[in-house]
Amino acid sequence: MMANRLSKIATRVGDDGTTGLGDGRRVSKGDARIAAIGDVDELNSNLGVLLCEGLPDDVREVLTRVQHDLFDLGGELCMPGHTIVREGQLERVDAWLETYNGTLPPLAEFILPAGSRAASLSHVCRTVCRRAERAVVVLNEAEGAGGSRLPRRYLNRLSDLLFVLARVLNRVDGGADVLWKNEHRREDA
Repeated sequence: MMANRLSKIATRVGDDGTTGLGDGRRVSKGDARIAAIGDVDELNSNLGVLLCEGLPDDVREVLTRVQHDLFDLGGELCMPGHTIVREGQLERVDAWLETYNGTLPPLAEFILPAGSRAASLSHVCRTVCRRAERAVVVLNEAEGAGGSRLPRRYLNRLSDLLFVLARVLNRVDGGADVLWKNEHRREDA
């Protein structure tokens, strides 16, 4: 069991524009590592909003597990040189992706991030996930060869899973994909 580590939330220590990493170092709140941690935290928070919706039990279980994985991922980002995310977590996302994608018809057109509220929230999570992935790529590039590539790979696959789950959730709600119609572009020309 984890000890009570957060007994005081408002410490005012960060008033100078710095924040602490898990290894005790203080860095600028504008640091690439802090941006990546923040984007992962925002993704996890958006998943929390999605979990407020009426979801099938299996999807709820998947998203709850993903929230725990993202907490691990944020912890890894917070402690440079420390590995928390494991290959098995990535393999689990791949398995979910294969399972859920196997229930869907093939895509012949682009789809809009729309449909049911739950599906739309899944699309929001997908776009935040892509931003988090970009932030982790920037961090990896800034640090060179050091550091695990699993967080980046996990986020890349997770964004695909969130896209697929959006399609699944539209069908659960009795709808379908909302297709992009190219003729709208011609009407505006």
